[in-house]
Amino acid sequence: MNNKTLLVAQREFVENLRTKAFWIGILLFPVIITVMMVVPALLERNKSTRTYAVVDRSDWLLEAVEERAAMPDLEKVFKTAMETVRSGEGAEELPESLRETAEQLIRGVDLVSDQQTEVPPDELEEKVVTGFASTIAGFAGTEGAAIREMLPPEATKPLEDLRESIREWWLALPAEEAEQFGSGLVKSRYQRVDVEGTSEAVVDELSRRVDEGELFAVFVVGEDPVASNEGFRYLSANLTDDDLRNWFSRLASSVVRERRLQEKEIDSATAAWIQEPTRFDVARIAEGGETKEVEAQDLVRQWAPVAFVYLLWISVFTIAQMLLTNTVEEKSNRLMEVLLSSVSPLQLMIGKILGIAATGMTMLISWMIFFYLATKFLPRLFDVNIGFDLSVIAADPVYIGSFLLYFLLGYLLYASLLVGIGSVCNSLKEAQNLMSPIMIVLFVPLVTMMPVGKDPNGLLAQVLSYIPLFTPFVMMNRAAGPPTTFEYVVTTILLVAAVAAAMWAAAKVFRVGVLMTGKPPKPLEILRWIKAPVGVVPNRGEAE
Repeated sequence: MNNKTLLVAQREFVENLRTKAFWIGILLFPVIITVMMVVPALLERNKSTRTYAVVDRSDWLLEAVEERAAMPDLEKVFKTAMETVRSGEGAEELPESLRETAEQLIRGVDLVSDQQTEVPPDELEEKVVTGFASTIAGFAGTEGAAIREMLPPEATKPLEDLRESIREWWLALPAEEAEQFGSGLVKSRYQRVDVEGTSEAVVDELSRRVDEGELFAVFVVGEDPVASNEGFRYLSANLTDDDLRNWFSRLASSVVRERRLQEKEIDSATAAWIQEPTRFDVARIAEGGETKEVEAQDLVRQWAPVAFVYLLWISVFTIAQMLLTNTVEEKSNRLMEVLLSSVSPLQLMIGKILGIAATGMTMLISWMIFFYLATKFLPRLFDVNIGFDLSVIAADPVYIGSFLLYFLLGYLLYASLLVGIGSVCNSLKEAQNLMSPIMIVLFVPLVTMMPVGKDPNGLLAQVLSYIPLFTPFVMMNRAAGPPTTFEYVVTTILLVAAVAAAMWAAAKVFRVGVLMTGKPPKPLEILRWIKAPVGVVPNRGEAE
């Protein structure tokens, strides 16, 4: 490559590195990633406690719902306490009854592990903790009997002795203090206020308190939940936040369902069997027909290319537009004429494209490093449990390699189009008018992103893959499919050919338009420039 072209590229790269916009672009990305990953979880966690009241005309449903609601909370609290006791750090700060319970649960798990070696330790601990949590909560379902069936007497007796003390501690624990013993506790999110009476006058008074903001919602439970839903009401001034209603309704439904089964004299084992849902174990057919189990990480990996497409689209659009803006500004302030006194139009154009490409690659590599670090450490730092390790996807060589390749080719394609537009415009306003067709084309990959993601090897995805203007985005979106090797090869060849053709056409336009002043040319006139032989400058009057 000509030394002058490299000098132009080096100048563009260094000049962009010196701008505030470049560093703001690099530093703003980790801020955006942090905000997107952490802020929603923190806002949800720190959402004000929903205070509600229940008018229970059945005299039994509310108590049963509260027992069932306490069980998952106690499971989390016990698990947190067990981890604290095992680590030895902060165990002395736990309430005495909770610390003793955690110690006995650990001992009970160890005793059962010695007797039931065929049960995995994690599953065993889950059952023991669930059984004891249900016993303390007062829930008399099948889970409540699990601890008595599994634990030997030497482990059961100490836990039963602790039952009342830990229960009294839990009931007396203020909602605002519960969060320190486990994240996402229902006790911290929803707080019930006591209600005296069940008359309509009481409901009217509670409705007034909802209207004045003292209560978030009121539940009215009918007289016979087992028979029908008659008399059930939910009263709230905020109908968009339905978390509280869904939570209470789900628990009430499970209680009523179990009561209906009991009235039909169906034993607990049969009831559990009747309510057992039909589940399909999801498996993926890998290359060669091999069947592989699907985990949460695999499902996320399937949709990960969508996130990469968004980033690819933003990167190509932002960095290609940077080239357009740079070209228009240098032309409008006559700097272009000074540069052309030392280099040819072709050398200047290619140098500018390569310089901005180097700038873009620098930004992207910085963004990828930030993205990997964010997915690796932010969930731990802010105690946000998402159930899988996103950093594995962020460091996937297939995704990263495809992303960098398609960014480079996509940038070169759209940069060639935009540098040609920039060379014939004297202001950004003129450039924006000529950019409209390209913007319409760029929105197609966004509109088709979800359909392609759902069916990465479907007809729509395959057709769009062979259109060079869409190839970088669609093929990136299909990475989880994945496409066949033949498609990768053919679409890449077509894309490279389109880049070469676009750069050739842009060079023909650039050599004429870069020194042109006055009214921007019409599309037909630009077409005449492209058709004109090298060295011939068409007369603008010929296009009129």
